[in-house]
Amino acid sequence: MEIRLMRTDDYGPVRGLWLSCAGMGLNDRDDSEAGISAFLARNPETCFVAEDGGKIVGAILCGNDGRRAFIYHTAVSPLCRKRGIGRALVGAVEDALVRLGISKAALVVFSRNEAGNAFWEKLGFTERTDLSYRNKAFVELRRIDT
Repeated sequence: MEIRLMRTDDYGPVRGLWLSCAGMGLNDRDDSEAGISAFLARNPETCFVAEDGGKIVGAILCGNDGRRAFIYHTAVSPLCRKRGIGRALVGAVEDALVRLGISKAALVVFSRNEAGNAFWEKLGFTERTDLSYRNKAFVELRRIDT
């Protein structure tokens, strides 16, 4: 298995991976090819894929504002889990963030995603119960929940 930086031409296989993983929350705009290409252009050093035998079996997106980072859309193929792929992807992100001088990362996991919450807890990401997560869409977004 190889961990490498994500490229825009990885979009098709990565989107297919996301759709194969229960518990993902996508939308038709931000997670479109144009949306992910824009994200990769802004965050060229912190988004990775895992390849096994030339096939993408894992992916992670991470962006930052120069002081804090946010992790998005971490996924490992259901057929390839329990092999350390997710841990390796998170490790690649953490190493990149340290190189960039970023001291903290956050993420959101649906509360119904038991496997995802257990994974992040195991890696030392603690649940914040003192916060309320809020968002506001400026355009109409069509949700795609897996």
